[in-house]
Amino acid sequence: MIVYIHGFASCAKSNKTKILRDYFGDLVAINLPPSPLEAIEKLKEYAKPGNLLIGSSLGGYYAMHLAEKYGLKAVLINPSLKPYKTLKPYIGTQYRYCDNTPFKWKKSYLKELKKLKTKPKRGKYLVLLQSGDEILNYKKALKKFKNLPNAKVVVEYGGNHRFENLNDYLSMIENFKNS
Repeated sequence: MIVYIHGFASCAKSNKTKILRDYFGDLVAINLPPSPLEAIEKLKEYAKPGNLLIGSSLGGYYAMHLAEKYGLKAVLINPSLKPYKTLKPYIGTQYRYCDNTPFKWKKSYLKELKKLKTKPKRGKYLVLLQSGDEILNYKKALKKFKNLPNAKVVVEYGGNHRFENLNDYLSMIENFKNS
């Protein structure tokens, strides 16, 4: 089974969810609560041997945490590596992109994110980056993963934070899942 983990202010009914479900069929995607610790608690249910985690941005951070804790494979799409820093400016009321539902992003959530910090040692990773990411610097993720024996990093020059052409990487994800 594939578990898609959405990013900050996104939801389970995203474009990536649709693309992945159309291709793989067997996919779980849930709406995550704003609290990182609550989100991880919900996701633990799906962190089972044989399941592939696919996380985008903040979802990539969560996927890496779970992959390390449970020794799983994870695809990280433009992953956020230090969301406890990059999400600091968003404290306050935010709105989900998919349905404009408001939610509170609290300062305490930054501390929760820091508690989830981990190093990529135990998990196995496929890291998909686009150099045109306007939110996160792809070079930081490239530096973190490029020399790890348990990670394959692909950098596409151009693109953006949303990683619009995910379709081009579906067979690569499938090969990684089956490897």
